[in-house]
Order: sequence, then structure tokens, then C-alpha cells
Amino acid sequence: MHNKQQQDAPLSVLIVGAGFGGIGLGIRLDKAGISDFLILEKADDVGGTWRDNSYPGAACDVPSHLYSFSFEPRAEWSTRYSQQPEIHDYIRHCAKKYHLTPRIQLNTEISRAEFDEPTGLWQVTTTDGREYCARSLVMACGQLNRPIYPSIQGLDSFAGESFHSARWRHDIDLQGKNVAVIGTGASAIQFVPQIAPKVQKLMLFQRSAAYVIAKEDKQYGAREQALLRRFPLLQKLSRGGHYVAHEMRALAFISFPSLMKAMEGQFRKHLEKGVTDPKKRAQLVPDYPMGCKRMLISNDFFPAVDRENVELITTGIETITSEGVKTIDGEEHQVDVLIFGTGFAATDFLAPMTIKGRDGLDLNDAWRSGAEAYKGISVSGFPNLFVLYGPNTNLGHNSIIYMLESQFNYVVSCLQTLAKRGLRYIDVKPDVQSAFNARIQDAISTTIWSRGCNSWYQTAEGKQTNNWPGYTFSYRRLTRTPELADYDCAR
Repeated sequence: MHNKQQQDAPLSVLIVGAGFGGIGLGIRLDKAGISDFLILEKADDVGGTWRDNSYPGAACDVPSHLYSFSFEPRAEWSTRYSQQPEIHDYIRHCAKKYHLTPRIQLNTEISRAEFDEPTGLWQVTTTDGREYCARSLVMACGQLNRPIYPSIQGLDSFAGESFHSARWRHDIDLQGKNVAVIGTGASAIQFVPQIAPKVQKLMLFQRSAAYVIAKEDKQYGAREQALLRRFPLLQKLSRGGHYVAHEMRALAFISFPSLMKAMEGQFRKHLEKGVTDPKKRAQLVPDYPMGCKRMLISNDFFPAVDRENVELITTGIETITSEGVKTIDGEEHQVDVLIFGTGFAATDFLAPMTIKGRDGLDLNDAWRSGAEAYKGISVSGFPNLFVLYGPNTNLGHNSIIYMLESQFNYVVSCLQTLAKRGLRYIDVKPDVQSAFNARIQDAISTTIWSRGCNSWYQTAEGKQTNNWPGYTFSYRRLTRTPELADYDCAR
């Protein structure tokens, strides 16, 4: 249906991904009067990571009033830190309210995208052979969309059921079962407290402990919601307050890592209150500086680990057998169900798609030694390609939605510039990108994330590809307007 029509007139913009990035940009494009765009989504619904992660207890660790679009506040959030179903519902609501649904194509996965220099068009092919053509291509795939499984021997030999937390099997009843959970990151600390009371025995395999601090959560009652609805300024104030409080944390991450010492005290108090077993308590103290990996918030994780039916295992895993998990000390743990809480391939941006830029340059080759992009958005050699939530735009301290809205401004300005000046394409200059990334890596080297721990923020070689090493307001300033001098412009 689309093939013919698209060959006649290329789209202005093709957006890949219908999570917060793709939906938000679609709304902003409409507001800017750019309405000939399509959003392609590989799954059968919008929502991105909030559609995929439906495990029990899935919730956001940024307050809802801040973790939502500034142009679409919602008074109805039921708690300060929203649960997954509410956030997923919010993204669906935005798509519907702003009439994006007709321009979203679900079950459409991209296999390759190729830039054609003479016409300045992106030719995009889907896994089922459909073809699209657009003047600009926006990758809104996010950093947390491809579950990663641990490289442990014998993964396939396990006879029971096994699944990743981001592909939760709601059809499997865990009641009274022996369950092994591999990994203790952000997902595990949310689902472990939900399943621990149900299972016969929970074996929690921990490679390295996480800093878990208290979650200052609260319910929003009907009265509060009514007030927020009636006086939108209250919602703005709440959002502003959360923003400032979160931004203050960056002082510790970025400017004064020594401030983390105070937070370490909070962590120890929280641990002592939650875990009575001294052996478990000792196993739950990390061996790296606080903040070096993602910090987690939870009130029920420590009490869940403290339960008698939960065994915390810090011995390395040698192999998975048909019966369960064998650790390097030779002990075999009998398991009925195996759950991986092992996170995402966050540093492999845009994989597994093939993306070819000018002169057939392959993005995988360009990013061989770690992904990088100018302002996290533009990649040299890939004209009119824009990445949302791209390299070095993740945060350890504040709301990604704020970063995305900064990127929407920038992308919309770039698209308007292309149209206004009648340009065939803009392509960020290689030296501009290199200089920008040298500054980023330099800035990161003094932050808490470089204090000697391996985390998903960096590649195996240690290049920090994920985090923004500064304040979010400085990123907003940086993305206010594109400097055309930074780009090669072709007519």
C-alpha cells in the first residue's frame, strides 16, 4: 500500500521507534508544521521500554511529574514514582490525543537504511521487504531495547523454563517453585520483592552488589489529583522542585564526587534497617565507589533478600546444567525456573540494523571503537540522520524526558533549516564531532563513573559511550539551535 505512494513523494521524516522519543518527536513535528512523517515500530504496540518491561513491580525511578512531557502534564498519576502500566498508558494516551495513531506502523522492523547522496534521500528496508524513502531519518530506538543474556556455559541445556525480565513470562506460575535469579540490577531489585513471598526458594546470584537507597514514594490521593487538575501551576511547581532536587545530585556525580560520602552513609543505614542477617549484609556492600554504576532506589529489596527462603549467592557461576546452576565451588543449585535480570546491550546503539551513510560507510564500522555522536544526535558521514537518546545522553541523576525534549528542539531546528535553505543534506563535520567527543571523554574522566568499575555505561574497552558528563540545563543550552558552521551543507 505504502510502496507506491512513497516512491512518488518521499516523506520529510521517517522515525524508527514509538517509545517516549518517537512519540514525543512526532508531536513536536506536528506542532512545527512538519506533518508528512511516519513512525515505524517493530513491536505490536507503542511504549518502547515501558511496553517491554512488564515484570512484576516494574516502575520508574524518576518522579512521574518529571518523567513526563512538559507539554502534556498529567494530574492522575497515582504515586510519586509511577508503575509500568501507568507509564505505558501515558505513552498510548499521548499517541492518541495528538492523532499520531494513523502515522504509526506497528510490526514493522527495519533491517537496513541507506543514504543516497545524489538525491539526499534515505532508503529504508524492513525485515519483510517493504521499502520507505525519506529526506531525514530519526533513530528513536533508545538504549534499553535489546535484552542481554549472560555468556554462561550451558545456557541451552537447562530443562526448566527460563526467560529475561524484559520478556517476562506471565503465563509461568512461580508459586512454590525453586527460582534462580541471575543479576541484581535495576530490574531485579524491583521484581525480586514481588516474587520472593510466592516462591518456595529464591536463589539470587549476584556478581557485584548495588548501592540501593530508600525510595521516598507516596500515594497521590483523589484530593491531591483534583488540586493538580484545577491548578496546573501546582504540577509545574512539583515538576520544578523534583527537577532541582535531582539536578543537585549531579553535583556529586560530576563536580564533587566527595559528596557521595554523605550518600554512602544513607545507604549503610538503609541496609542495616532492611537486612538483619550479618552474612547477607556483608555481601550487599559494593566494592566500588557509590555512583560509579547506576544507583538504585527501593524500600523492599533489602527486606526481601533478608527473607529465610532467599539465598544470596556471590560465588561465580561455572555452568548451567539441565537441573540448575553449578557454581565454581562445585555446588549444584536445583532450579525449576531461571530468570535473567541481566540488563540490556546498552552500548550497541542501533544494532542489529545495517545503516549505510555517504560512500557506503557502515555505522558499525564508524562505531567500531565505541559509539559517538555530535551532541549525541548527529553522526559524521550520515547526513540527515538524527539519533534520539543517542551516545552520551543517558543520565545518572535526572529525567531522560528532559534530555529528549532538548533533542526534539535541536532536530526540529535542523529539519526547518534544511527546508528553509533548500538544502539536500547537512552532515556534521568530522573534526567538529571529534573535538566534541574529546571534550566529553575528558569531562567523564573526572566524574564518578570513571572511578574504576565496569558498568553498562561503557564498552568492554572502557570507552564511556552512554552518560552525559554534565548538567541537563547545560545540555539544553547546547541544543538550543544548530550552528550551521558545524555541518557540511549540500544543496
